[in-house]
Amino acid sequence: MQRRTWLTAAAFVAGAPFALSAAHAQDFPPKKAVTMVVGFAAGGSADIAARVIAKKLGENIGQTVVVDNKPGAGGNVAHAQVANGPSDGSMLLFGSIGPLSIAPHFMKVGYDPLKSFAPITMGVTFPNVLVTPASTGIKTLADYVAKAKREPGKLDFASTGPGSASHLAGELLNDIAKIDTVHVPYKGGAPALQDVLGGRVASFYAAPPTALPHIESGKLIPLATTGLTRPAYLPNVPTVAETYPGFNATNWYAFVASSKTPKPLLDRWNAELVKVLNTPEVRDNLLKHGQTAAPGTRDELAKFMASEYEKWGRIITERKITAD
Repeated sequence: MQRRTWLTAAAFVAGAPFALSAAHAQDFPPKKAVTMVVGFAAGGSADIAARVIAKKLGENIGQTVVVDNKPGAGGNVAHAQVANGPSDGSMLLFGSIGPLSIAPHFMKVGYDPLKSFAPITMGVTFPNVLVTPASTGIKTLADYVAKAKREPGKLDFASTGPGSASHLAGELLNDIAKIDTVHVPYKGGAPALQDVLGGRVASFYAAPPTALPHIESGKLIPLATTGLTRPAYLPNVPTVAETYPGFNATNWYAFVASSKTPKPLLDRWNAELVKVLNTPEVRDNLLKHGQTAAPGTRDELAKFMASEYEKWGRIITERKITAD
């Protein structure tokens, strides 16, 4: 009896450091500052949504949530940072369609989109809107396509970086409309928008949060949106699909973390983020910026990410789209 008790106690003592380590790894909220990494420049669509969500999240957990903008390579720099970053729950990534579903098919990235990240919840979804400066004189999608056909290789379009959703939207229109517009990559939506507003680039597949104020002021002309249906905030702007059936390039941002993050922490982050995304003031604020809150389960996001990765990989291969 004494020997058995001693062995049990010894086993407990031997295992205690591991138990304490596991418990410490699953502290929630994390004892150090929480960072929400965004792969694009401040002022762009991802940044706007992240800051709306981070503010409410910080209030709910009683801790400051810092939005860290890491622009570069269409968001791939930020994704590589988080993939190889801390797994203690202190670093979240506001991941996006480009780095997670598109870019890995035609460029080297420092992560595996389906293995390096643990899904938490979908964040927001929205179509892009093809805009052009009022100074171009282009008023409709038909005008845009006609000009591109008259002057092949001269009409250009900005994107938030190689492999981004705004890049692929332009390549898809090139393919489906049989035109040749030139891709001009930027490090985020904000710098791309500035050059479009300045007339240095002819068009941009912009995120609604950054484009809407300039559409309302008349500085930018909205030609078409890239989803399957017209968004409520641009009811008079047609979709590309209305002219070219089957065209669909919907944008999305989702919350993920390092795949090494313990499951209890991921589950807690899911609960907290879903709570934030279901808050009426957050949903209304996001919608005001042209984005729809889309909270869900971790399994739902995992399945969605896998399907998006397969879909865009097939399209990129079939249509021979490159990052140039």
